[in-house]
Amino acid sequence: MNDLTRRDFIQHTLTAAVAVGASVAGLSAAPAAEPKNRKMTIDLVCGSIGVSANQREAIELAARHGFESVGVDGAYLASLSDDQLAEVKGLLKSKGLVFGGAGLPVEFRHDQAKFEETLKDLPEVASGLQRAGLNRISTWLMPCDGKRTYLENYRQHASRLGEVAKVLKDHNVRLGLEYVGPKTSWASQRYPFIHSMAEMKELIAEINTGNVGFQLDSWHWWNAGETAADILTLKGSDVIAVDLNDAPAGIPKDQQVDNHRELPCATGVIDLAAFLNALNQIGYDGPIRAEPFNQAVNKMSKDDACSAAAGSLKKAFALVT
Repeated sequence: MNDLTRRDFIQHTLTAAVAVGASVAGLSAAPAAEPKNRKMTIDLVCGSIGVSANQREAIELAARHGFESVGVDGAYLASLSDDQLAEVKGLLKSKGLVFGGAGLPVEFRHDQAKFEETLKDLPEVASGLQRAGLNRISTWLMPCDGKRTYLENYRQHASRLGEVAKVLKDHNVRLGLEYVGPKTSWASQRYPFIHSMAEMKELIAEINTGNVGFQLDSWHWWNAGETAADILTLKGSDVIAVDLNDAPAGIPKDQQVDNHRELPCATGVIDLAAFLNALNQIGYDGPIRAEPFNQAVNKMSKDDACSAAAGSLKKAFALVT
């Protein structure tokens, strides 16, 4: 996920003023479950928990705090020579880790000139991922627009993301798309856009390149009013990446705000057992990372934030049977 762009959207379109604190006490001590046939990995994406770290630092943090995979800086991998890439992969292997996924570096949400400019760099990034043996890249869709109607926006997304998907397909990379579910998000501008799994299925079918699927987030899944039954309509290969979050307690669903989330299992408001078990049932085999957009977590030191995120994810994984 492009964190800066996403954070800008949240900042400018949502109006809540007071951050909700994270309930993180004791999470780092939670043991990880080892259900039979689990292929999902406990993943660290530093930017998603407010931690600034380069690729090598992220690998070290992931190893130190018991993660199983680590998010990828696609531009960094693309800049490496074959020998340098082999060294990074060796470091990863020595730590008992694998790579998770990368964020899409293309800005497709705004003007055509910016889209075309950022699209030019995609083949190099996709090639870098392919050289590293990776095939997952993902991004999110803005759930509303101030000027474009739903149909206008749909056509633009299908066209632009279709171009993106074709570039990625040339390098055997799959594209995950995330819908944004909170009503406070999709109702914040004049024209609501895609904010549910059913609508995203339609866009994926329209793009029709065979390498586009979902970036699922328990937060958006819950806000969209979806259940495990919706996840069970998918195949494991339809899911490219997964974010795991909980919601603040005591707030009606239609008043939940996108940048006021909690770490997984902090409140129990979201049924993470149903979410994760459904993913496991369909055979999802990719990264699962925490993305709480939570000020209390963001204020922690790097190690404390990673420890809290790892603990929360391990506690959630213990729900998988």
